[in-house]
Amino acid sequence: MKFAALTARLTAAFLLSIPAYGALAYVVLPMSWKGFQRFAPPSAGTGCSRTAEGIPADPLNVALMGTREDVIAAMRAAGWEPADPITWRSGLRDAACILFNRPYSSAPVSRHFLFGRAQDLAFERVEGKSPRRRHHVRLWQAGDDYWIGAATFDRSIGVSRRTGEVMHHIEPDVDAERATLFSDLARGGQLHRVRASDGPHAAGEGRNGGGDRYVTDGYLWTGLLRSVRAAG
Repeated sequence: MKFAALTARLTAAFLLSIPAYGALAYVVLPMSWKGFQRFAPPSAGTGCSRTAEGIPADPLNVALMGTREDVIAAMRAAGWEPADPITWRSGLRDAACILFNRPYSSAPVSRHFLFGRAQDLAFERVEGKSPRRRHHVRLWQAGDDYWIGAATFDRSIGVSRRTGEVMHHIEPDVDAERATLFSDLARGGQLHRVRASDGPHAAGEGRNGGGDRYVTDGYLWTGLLRSVRAAG
């Protein structure tokens, strides 16, 4: 009887903790971060995308020159799939595939913001069976036929050090992921030329929206796609 009573108490405590965790991680702490970011210095997070809470996220390290159709075709040729939009259905499928190690090559990626809007395009290449580990890039259209973005590698699933939300943790070496993306584009035959220049993010270390450490040399690699070269 004592064991049964203890089990019942532990079960009840666990069930009650779920909504408490949800409220803290997905409502209270995100709202607190939004309030905090209103008072952050204007220079904080320069050259980074931002999370929905306004937290500086991933450093901008890649750019592509081409139309929307050019970019999609080049990324597909490189073996990267467009990410599905975030919906209840895609979110549940993503969670199930990660939990049970099932394939989902176009799993949604979280929304990051730049220029006051979420990413215009996002692509990924899953490493392994499930989207637990994946290469991915978010891109924003910054001008006619010009796209700027952030490429990072998701190495594992965990919780945000900022809010406690369930999220991917990234590899610190974001420059390596930048190189992987351009190597894949070159292998796909759609990359004409690459130019490295000083990027909008300074060289050094930082923390992304989930609190993960990253290191970058501060360079922006810009890729001219072949269709743009042919049109010129």
